[in-house]
Amino acid sequence: MTDWLQTETRIRGHSPFLARALDRFPAVTERLAAGDHDGALAAAQAAGSPEDGVARSLRRRRGAIALAVAAADLAGAWDMDRVTRTLSDFADQALEEALAAAMQERYPDADHRGFVVLALGKHGSRELNYSSDIDPILLYDPATLPHGEREDVADAAVRIGRRMSELLTARDGDGYVFRVDLRLRPSPEATPIALPVEAAIGYYESTAMGWEQAAFIRARPAAGDIPLGDYFMRQIRPFVWRRSLDFGAIDAIVDISRRIRDHYAQGQAFGPGYDLKRGRGGIREVEFFAQVHQLIHGGRDPSLRSGNTREALAALAAANVIETDVAARLDEAYILFRTIEHRLQMVEDRQTHELPKAAASLDNVAQLHGLPDATALLDLLRPHVEWVGRNYDRLSPEKDDAALSQDEERLKAQLVEIGFADAETPLARITRWRGGTIRALRSAPSREALEALLPGLMRTLAKAPDPSRALNRLDDMIGRLPSAINFFKLLAARPALVELLAEILSHAPTLADALGRRAELIDGLIDASAFDPPPSVPQLARQLGALEPGEDYQALLDRVRQRVGDRRFALGAQIIRGGDPLEAGRGYGRVAEAAIEALAAATVAEFETAHGKVPGGDMLILALGRMGGEVLTHASDLDLVYLFTGDFSTESDGPRPLGATQYFNRLGQRITNALSVHTASGPLYEVDTRLRPSGAQGLLAVSLDSFAKYQREEAWTWEHLALTRARPVFGSPQARAALDEILAETLRRPRDFDDLARQAVKMRADIARHKPPASDLDVKLVPGGLVDLEFLIHVNQFRHGMAFDPDLGQALAELVAAGHLPEELIAAHDLITRYLVVSRLVSPKSTEPAEATRSLVARACGAADWDGLLASYAKARQCVGEAWAALAAPYQEKA
Repeated sequence: MTDWLQTETRIRGHSPFLARALDRFPAVTERLAAGDHDGALAAAQAAGSPEDGVARSLRRRRGAIALAVAAADLAGAWDMDRVTRTLSDFADQALEEALAAAMQERYPDADHRGFVVLALGKHGSRELNYSSDIDPILLYDPATLPHGEREDVADAAVRIGRRMSELLTARDGDGYVFRVDLRLRPSPEATPIALPVEAAIGYYESTAMGWEQAAFIRARPAAGDIPLGDYFMRQIRPFVWRRSLDFGAIDAIVDISRRIRDHYAQGQAFGPGYDLKRGRGGIREVEFFAQVHQLIHGGRDPSLRSGNTREALAALAAANVIETDVAARLDEAYILFRTIEHRLQMVEDRQTHELPKAAASLDNVAQLHGLPDATALLDLLRPHVEWVGRNYDRLSPEKDDAALSQDEERLKAQLVEIGFADAETPLARITRWRGGTIRALRSAPSREALEALLPGLMRTLAKAPDPSRALNRLDDMIGRLPSAINFFKLLAARPALVELLAEILSHAPTLADALGRRAELIDGLIDASAFDPPPSVPQLARQLGALEPGEDYQALLDRVRQRVGDRRFALGAQIIRGGDPLEAGRGYGRVAEAAIEALAAATVAEFETAHGKVPGGDMLILALGRMGGEVLTHASDLDLVYLFTGDFSTESDGPRPLGATQYFNRLGQRITNALSVHTASGPLYEVDTRLRPSGAQGLLAVSLDSFAKYQREEAWTWEHLALTRARPVFGSPQARAALDEILAETLRRPRDFDDLARQAVKMRADIARHKPPASDLDVKLVPGGLVDLEFLIHVNQFRHGMAFDPDLGQALAELVAAGHLPEELIAAHDLITRYLVVSRLVSPKSTEPAEATRSLVARACGAADWDGLLASYAKARQCVGEAWAALAAPYQEKA
């Protein structure tokens, strides 16, 4: 009991995530308090009920298992191997259940064979940590995979894989199960998420790169058709375990070693901010020291092929490949590094590997581990980090200045001359690009195009706000390109684009990722008109929907994705170049509305060819949330509700007639797919339809009469609050006018204001409890942030029966003009909204932007500098917080 009290004290004092879990899972907590860790794990595995559905059951079990495992870890009852094995076993179980559910939904009567999930990375080696992504590769056998009679088997595999991923990644109040990263498959920029097994075998036999060889050391079949996975692993064994290594293979292995060292320069120095995973002397260097020796010797000695790092080190020592004392020291360091990595992730269940920079946060991690403070933690880690780094040097010894070639010396001098403070990082990048190991740079013409560009490119990057960050992102981007020739030639011909590219790479990871998927996005910035606001919605919809002669509906889906991608990328570039984020947000809104118009109209026409029209029936789309308010961010999803006019008892008049309700529900699903499915041109928008009547349990599309009746008789207060930002975005003028009347009648209907306010205050408290802010700069969720302001405006709209404009800024202006809210809230709204729009671009995780980017963010928000922005932001939060607190105070005790 005493041991449990000490463990509980550490949890409640230093891990908010685990502290919440203690209260959420009393059955687990009860067993932990009794010292029964195995019983706690059993209780955790029973935390999800089959009645909850697979996704929610897994989410609850994941939270409970994280608690049981972490408590056993902190108490010292379980060693690291059992901790990581238990987490990995749950990942296997989650994949198996999600895959089974995905197949059951689509093919309930079929034999569920022909689809296998391969686990890679730490999951593959059963060394998963608390907040790991999982990195599966999805394979299928076209001969045995179930699929519909008219369904292409490749489409069936992709749908199964996508549904499985959705079940694992979807979030709700219980969190999520796992983040699923499918980018380790061959050529992820060009291939579907699930691959035919024979095609995958052919790729690894003929085209795969050195890092992929190393990745498969830790691969194994984890879920689905395990015999199919075993067959695949047998077939590619010669690719992974070669009996002899030619020069190219050895060079590829050494290249992986160099990449680990030079790619993450910012996390290399030991101390606060040190990257335990990627830093010099960290986890990766232990793992890769073992893997390099495994790749060299494992082809001849099968005993060296374990994917588990600790097992591999022991086997290498037993075979006299590495010294026994080296294996022991690496093992000791690895256990310590992984344990502290777990402590970092226990604090708030975040996928982080960096020691906090803030002293108080680093103290917190140390104390969670049972140490007095940050100094003790650093002292514990330092000797192991330094020794591992020195040991790793043996793989690729550093050359001293005397040993550098004349070419390298000359290049280093040139890099310093053009402005690089540290020439080592750009030198390492150039060396790697010239090495021919990157797919996009394998051909001689691509390397020639690179050489033509290099002088101007490096000169511009040296002047970038953050040269190292820009170089890292450019390296990532080039690594994802299928071909780099045209991209390099374009940049060489347009020096101004190189400058803009450097700014994008320095500040905007979201835009850099988009460039990695579609390098041709940079083409759209050649014309200065790219920096103009988007045209009106009707004009933009015509542009998006225009097709070349002979192109069909599928071509339209691709074309809209390309054109919307061009527009969104240009809007992001406008922000980076100093444009007003509020105007860009309105531009994002117009682009999204035009995409809805173009795709919905085309989908309706396509649907009518098969099913005809419903007499008197018209499809309507109602936008809510940020889409309804016409100001989006780069990352916004679309909150949509599908409605239809006419008599629901009628039937369509086409070759395959459908009843009206079935007709419009199928049509709504088709429109959702048109807006959200990935095509060869990538994704478009995430569509959220949960705000429809009766939520996820209700019909996807309901008649206008049913919608009106639901709002009169059944809707919850939160649904009426949501309607304050409702706006029709698709449908005939007559249908839109009828819907506008229903919205106006609903919003202006007499109601018990005290009851509404009491429920609104409770809703805001529930949001704060279930969705805490990621940081003080999470301007949406932080106290005094945008959600508080939205509730403040919406409650006052109902209190005074006015200002029901879906544009939040316009509604606020009307309430201020009428004397119902203080004028300073307008400036607070504009500042917070500007920050939201720009932060989604430069720091998507709602954390503090990089130091080099802060001046850009400050400028975009109208402040002179970062300190000035923080002061204005604090004032805005205080203004919003005080106004909301004053409104909420009378209702909080009753809430």
